Amino acid sequence: MSKTFTLSEAQTLIPVLESLVHRARSAAIRASTLDTQMQELSQRIFLSGGLHVDVPKAARRRAEREKAMQEARDTVEEIEEIGASIADLDEGRLELPAMAEGRIVLLCWTMGDAEIVQWRESEEGSPLRRMGDGPFGPSGRERERPN
Repeated sequence: MSKTFTLSEAQTLIPVLESLVHRARSAAIRASTLDTQMQELSQRIFLSGGLHVDVPKAARRRAEREKAMQEARDTVEEIEEIGASIADLDEGRLELPAMAEGRIVLLCWTMGDAEIVQWRESEEGSPLRRMGDGPFGPSGRERERPN
């Protein structure tokens, strides 16, 4: 993580990030739905011993799935280029690195929230904390400027 944000900088990115997360989730759901349909078709073909297959339709479905998967990958890449990372695409949760009290922490935003309301230490598995705690509490609010 080379880029860090202040809380206010991260807050201003929320509308853009929300749009990107929505696009990535929609594409991932489309890809998953098409994948499930293709697996069901393969299972029916196998169980029937060679059911007549509409090959052009199956090929279109496969192409649609690939397109949706690529859209999801491209959108995730766009999110990462901004400096955020996806913590959980199903929940629509992102993390943005911030400098607080001389260390990197992660500002956590979940799709549907109007603003960032949680943060956590950068160590894997650290618990989520409310923005009023620690360096983002009344006495420690954004004393340091990021790079």
